[in-house]
Amino acid sequence: MGANLKEVRGRIASVKSTIQITKAMKMVSAAKLKRATDRIVQIRPYADQLNNVLQNLVSNLQGEVSISYGKQREGNKVLIVVITSDKGLCGGFNANSIKAAKNLLADKYATLNEAKKVDVLTIGKRAYEAFKDGKNYVNRDFTELFHNLNFEDTSKAAEYIMYAFDQGVYDKVEVVYGKFKNAGTQITTVEQFLPISTTTEASNSKLNADYIFEPSQVEILEGLVPKILKTQFFRYLLDSNASEHGARMTAMDKATENANELLKTLNIMYNRARQAAITTELSEIVSGAAALSNE
Repeated sequence: MGANLKEVRGRIASVKSTIQITKAMKMVSAAKLKRATDRIVQIRPYADQLNNVLQNLVSNLQGEVSISYGKQREGNKVLIVVITSDKGLCGGFNANSIKAAKNLLADKYATLNEAKKVDVLTIGKRAYEAFKDGKNYVNRDFTELFHNLNFEDTSKAAEYIMYAFDQGVYDKVEVVYGKFKNAGTQITTVEQFLPISTTTEASNSKLNADYIFEPSQVEILEGLVPKILKTQFFRYLLDSNASEHGARMTAMDKATENANELLKTLNIMYNRARQAAITTELSEIVSGAAALSNE
């Protein structure tokens, strides 16, 4: 019985230690989530406004001007960009993005994948670990962008992808990432990065702005489109960053809750074992006293 009590005490101490860790991780993630949420909230209006300007510009093109990053080609070579976090303990956040990317390889691009015409570029260590040994893996230069997430470094990754598309290395680029909705909800999203669509809501609705172009439309588009693409790519990472911390905060909160439930169960087990031990000791004392009185 003593050994059993010692084992339960050890488990109780272990669970209490785990609770302290999960609580601390939840608090750290909550603080990081606040900063990450502020960044994604701040960039969204800017990114949306850039997209609105692009839509109005495209709606005024009327087929006269082509956009190099909007060239629709046969999808003979595809690049899949998979964005995850560097660390784990964030529920199914990383696993969902990795699974979505693998589903693209197995289903949507199964034929091209079999012909070795699909490449995978990863951002985040978890994605790197999942794909580094695969036949599709290319370029690990951008794996650690989350170490110091900033627009300058992210732009280099976007420029690498944009240049590869412009040179015909890839005919299509898709990005898999976790879109941030709120602390408890992260939506695994597959979004086409390139080619950009020239069929926009603005062009469909014919609500074209009456722009006077100075300089020409071509020059404006050549300068504006790359900036919009870099901003969009940066937004993918900001979304993923906020999603990671939201998912980890939620996971640690649930882990703490489960640990507290386990602690209650262990305390009940310990009290019952202790009561049983006391009862056994009392029985032995009573039996011993009875034996002495009968002598």
